[in-house]
Amino acid sequence: MEKLMEATTIAHFSGLLLDDLRPTTSTVKDALKQPFVIGVAGGTASGKTTVCNMIISQLRDQRVALVNQDSFYHVLNEEELKHVSDYNFDHPDAFDTEQLLDCMMMLKQWKSIDIPSYDFKHHRRCVPTRKVNPSDVIILEGLLVFHDPRVRELMNMKIFVDTDADTRLARRIRRDTVERNRDVGSVLEQYSKFVKPAYDEFILPSKKYADIIIPRGGDNHVAIDLIVQHIRTKLGEHDLCKIYPNLYVINSTFQIKGMHTLIRDVKTTKHDFVFYADRLIRLVVEHGLGHLPFTEKQVITPTGSVYIGVDFCKTLCGVSIIRSGESMENALRACCKGIKIGKILIHRDGDNGKQLIYEKLPKDISNRHVLLMDPILGTGNSAVQAILLLLEKGVQESNIIFLNLISAPEGIHMVCKKFPRLKIVTSEIDMALNEEFRVVPGMGEFGDRYFCTEDDIQTTCYNSPYANGTHAV
Repeated sequence: MEKLMEATTIAHFSGLLLDDLRPTTSTVKDALKQPFVIGVAGGTASGKTTVCNMIISQLRDQRVALVNQDSFYHVLNEEELKHVSDYNFDHPDAFDTEQLLDCMMMLKQWKSIDIPSYDFKHHRRCVPTRKVNPSDVIILEGLLVFHDPRVRELMNMKIFVDTDADTRLARRIRRDTVERNRDVGSVLEQYSKFVKPAYDEFILPSKKYADIIIPRGGDNHVAIDLIVQHIRTKLGEHDLCKIYPNLYVINSTFQIKGMHTLIRDVKTTKHDFVFYADRLIRLVVEHGLGHLPFTEKQVITPTGSVYIGVDFCKTLCGVSIIRSGESMENALRACCKGIKIGKILIHRDGDNGKQLIYEKLPKDISNRHVLLMDPILGTGNSAVQAILLLLEKGVQESNIIFLNLISAPEGIHMVCKKFPRLKIVTSEIDMALNEEFRVVPGMGEFGDRYFCTEDDIQTTCYNSPYANGTHAV
């Protein structure tokens, strides 16, 4: 299989100025994540549908929509129907490419579409149409999906299924005689008259546009596995991750998306908010620990066998930015027994813009790797002040891992540009900051919701373990 190639260019978040963090309409629009579009082409009966179904079955944590080019055959007029045996269904002109483009553009804009249904026995469109909802992954499959450059430009990945000609012919005979009630003679006549010449003239030359070529189609399980791994990586990679190599977003699943849905819902109870926030925090902490250095270690198992594993980093501590960052301490303690945790308080002093900083940090923090914790990365101002304090204490920039649940693009720009050797680990990147510098869609004031300190919810939080406010430092 040919080497996987990058199919898209980096989408930069232009227009975000560090000295002017107010969002614009274009900023919010650019921040919307685009569906990942995969084109699957190849000769007739090459195994395109099998490859698509295998990809869909393995991407079970993602919403996948399948669009077949065959659905967009032109409606034949009466004269064409009378001489249907002379009609070339393998020619680019046989398809309504304009309608296909319109449907694909709507899916990319997260709009539902109705796709025509085509009756291959009677060579006409039929009812009902098939409704396709917008999805994280859109697979466009067909003989000639690489032929029109406008269609190719919509794709993030282009796959060509390459199968031996004799195998394709045998499969076509079996399919057309069983599924479409045609006799072998008419199938062979159509193949020699239209199918093979169209393959040589249009389909085979489009192979050069493919990023990936799969020999043997659905029988090539190794190729399918590699493709699915690549798709999963791209789905979890926000556009900002392509700009900043020190930014990491944990791979999204339906479980993670569901937990985000709950903690962002204004109607979620305080108990459920804390429960699901803790689950997400634990995932972020575990992911952050995976970026720490390790050494190889051999141990003897109870069976007397040797197991070659790794030894965790011993020089580690946590630092929470008060007060919201304290919500992440229990997850860190659960993962790292006996870990030392420091605290930093950053407070704006009135209108003069000065930062008042309180800190209580381990004395030997300069020799440690630091997990800096704050659930929300908004403007990035507090994070920058905390990181500068750690650097003043002698902590190496490359030894700092900043953990949070959600991040605004403006804060990511601020922190990643100023500290390129630091790592940021987050579970989701939101759209932008609003006019009040709050993350949108966001989840509100995290500290108030987690510790139950909003004035209007005090009476509902008396059973909460955090009812007395924040933890003492």
